[in-house]
Amino acid sequence: MLIFLKSGILTTVQDLGRFGHQAKGVNPTGAMDHISMRLINILLGNDENEAVIEFHYPTPTITFEEHAIFSIGGADFSPSLNRKPVANWKIHTAAPGDMLTFGKKQKGERAYLSVKGGFKLPKVLGSSSTNLRAGFGGLKIIKGMSLDLNLKNGTLFEASKKIALAPKTVNVALRPYIKNEQEIRIIGGAELDSLDQDSRNKIFGQRFIVSGHSDRMGYRLEGDCINRNSESEIISSSVAFGTIQLLPDGQLVILMADHQTTGGYPKIGNVISTDLPFLAQLSVGQHITFREISIDVAEKIVLKQEKEIKKFKASVKLYS
Repeated sequence: MLIFLKSGILTTVQDLGRFGHQAKGVNPTGAMDHISMRLINILLGNDENEAVIEFHYPTPTITFEEHAIFSIGGADFSPSLNRKPVANWKIHTAAPGDMLTFGKKQKGERAYLSVKGGFKLPKVLGSSSTNLRAGFGGLKIIKGMSLDLNLKNGTLFEASKKIALAPKTVNVALRPYIKNEQEIRIIGGAELDSLDQDSRNKIFGQRFIVSGHSDRMGYRLEGDCINRNSESEIISSSVAFGTIQLLPDGQLVILMADHQTTGGYPKIGNVISTDLPFLAQLSVGQHITFREISIDVAEKIVLKQEKEIKKFKASVKLYS
């Protein structure tokens, strides 16, 4: 069992999301940085979709009430176990009474905690993700809350022997690279061609600022005003994690993990899936630029990433 002595800011249970229900108005939710979540689960020999704890800064304080094997990925918030520093992207063990705390925020906005075997959590519509707006799914963590672990001491002992031989860290090349300014690659959307040339130049020629009006539902961007050639009404249609919409005030919003199911604002483009983790780790006030690429190029980027993740997964499975 884990006990949260402090809840931190917006600490929730997340997996890869709740899919197949958007037609009924149920948004997918899920981890904002899906790559970090997948990698630490793979490192521990878990299913990639095993539920994890997603947390922000200020961070939670957690005590272990039983033996556990865990890993932390995503943002670096200077984690410590019993006041001794532990590194992100590595396998660690905890004993009953051990306390996990965090210090200075180094980089990134969202960190993830995974435990070997996962947590005992119910699934709603096939997922343990927390739907904050609808109020169902996993959990929004509050002070004093606890989470039960799936692996008990006997099973955990066997797992520990296998992990002792397995890779101890996630390859550096696989980890989402977190920096102060990100170039975000996008595929042009249905209404991109409706922009006048000056506005199109502004999309791909300026640095946008991540606004303070940003959350898990969407990132509002601040930049020069974008205009369309046409004022015609647009029929609402489905949207996705990474859809870029043009708002009535001429500013852009990028829909994130808790996005709505449909939208009627002009769709300027969609962030490619490999760049969503970079976006998820940006802080308010940081800058992004956009670069348009083709669907063919985007597919090659995704396939290359998945090939490397598959190789990493295979190396872990040799010992599990």
